[in-house]
Amino acid sequence: MSAVCRKGKVSKMECGENSSLLSVSNSEGGEGSLDRLLPSVCPGVSPRKRTTSQCKSEPPLLRTSKRTIYTAGRPPWYNEHGTQSKEAFVIGLCGGSASGKTTAARKIIEALDVPWVVLLSMDSFYKVLTPEQQVAAASNDYNFDHPDAFDFGLLAHILQKLKLGKSVKIPVYDFTTHGRQKEWKIVYGASVIIFEGIMAFADKELLQLLDMKVFVDTDSDIRLVRRLRRDITERGRDIEGVIKQYNKFVKPAFEQYIEPTMRLADIVVPRGGYNTVAIDLIVQHVHSQAALATAHQAQPLPQTLSVLESTPQVRGMHTIIRNKETSRDEFIFYSKRLMRLLIERALSYLPSQSHVVQTPQGEDYEGRTFHGKRITGVSILRAGETMEPALRAVCKDVRIGKILIQTNQDTGEPELHYLRLPKDIGEDHVILMDCTVSTGAAAMMAVRVLLDHDVQEEKILLVSLLMAEMGVHSVAYAFPQVKIITTAVDKKVNDLFHIIPGIGNFGDRYFGTDAPPDWSDDEMDEPSY
Repeated sequence: MSAVCRKGKVSKMECGENSSLLSVSNSEGGEGSLDRLLPSVCPGVSPRKRTTSQCKSEPPLLRTSKRTIYTAGRPPWYNEHGTQSKEAFVIGLCGGSASGKTTAARKIIEALDVPWVVLLSMDSFYKVLTPEQQVAAASNDYNFDHPDAFDFGLLAHILQKLKLGKSVKIPVYDFTTHGRQKEWKIVYGASVIIFEGIMAFADKELLQLLDMKVFVDTDSDIRLVRRLRRDITERGRDIEGVIKQYNKFVKPAFEQYIEPTMRLADIVVPRGGYNTVAIDLIVQHVHSQAALATAHQAQPLPQTLSVLESTPQVRGMHTIIRNKETSRDEFIFYSKRLMRLLIERALSYLPSQSHVVQTPQGEDYEGRTFHGKRITGVSILRAGETMEPALRAVCKDVRIGKILIQTNQDTGEPELHYLRLPKDIGEDHVILMDCTVSTGAAAMMAVRVLLDHDVQEEKILLVSLLMAEMGVHSVAYAFPQVKIITTAVDKKVNDLFHIIPGIGNFGDRYFGTDAPPDWSDDEMDEPSY
């Protein structure tokens, strides 16, 4: 069969009294350090890679009987009423070294076609080696395929936070130096988490976090050939060292710790990512968790949206800045006018309270004052930064923060490259500034960053000169308490995620830089989903 489905419990492997397990351990460790592992199972069956990234995927439209739900950025699944039904769905992928786990994971991601999928690898969680272990690793005498080699405590903690939609810092492991790099990768939230690794099913605590367990089963000869090719070409190792490590550590560890956990899998996938039948089964199961049905497409704009009244003045300024023949000076001048109107409109949605003052004539006047601790502006670089002068001009002593989000062109993963927020921002009302929003990917990630810094969702106002309907719906349904203020909403986004009719690349037109061939209205500095 192309795929082996396992429902419920399967028969346990029998171990005879005289059966003996291979004792494979590192210099530091021992049986005491393996208390958190599942009980060992006799490897009395015929014997039979590891990376970290996030997948680029289009924001889908999930249609229910009552409305269309744009799920981009929402953690994670929604029921037929559009409310969150459960935590992020975690798929565990286990299998021997070079069995094709990463390929299978990417095939699943492509077939799922949902946003915010995190691919988490055990390779990022190797322990930091001692100087003695470093020497052993350099001579291929350190066992990286033993449970003692992994930091299971940190891994379980990070996976639990991701499952709850929280931000995490993931270590980056360097296979050349056998150590962690200084930089940590920050990942915000997830709809689906795919966790892959050779010991994915070995730890009791990790196993409880997995909603679906998949074992990738590949012939041992194929795995050896793949490992030789990978370690020699990608990790600069010699063939003798690779074979030595395989025979001394990899093969025994597979038979003792990895292959026995196949019994725990819900689905066994022979041939890995090339098994399309198995991939389809996995995808169907994950989608079934959403329990969504098809329905009509037309949906009204959300109530959290406020659009500046289209007066002749506003429409006239839009005519100028949308015109491709408009000079840069004119573009900047009229953009600033619109920004000022937009910021003024946004301030009107801040909480206020009655305040009585006495006029120079000695008469009382009942007015309004801001009812809150502070106002902070946060710009999404680079285009959002152009809105800061307008905010400063109308809001005295406002604090300013900045966020830079870029897409990794190799992995399609949105990455936080720069973050500078004022202290105690969690107590403030925040005006989040971005000049154009097409799909809303950058804006939603920025909102998640703010939430992670304890800013209350209802205290966030997203302001943008121009938005597409897709972006409006995405942000509104992802964060229903965020107020959205814009000067205009365009209906369409084309296949390249450009707003139609749009305004062009705002940052390039404003700063006078050249747009790349694949520019997006969400700005080249932000995820172009």
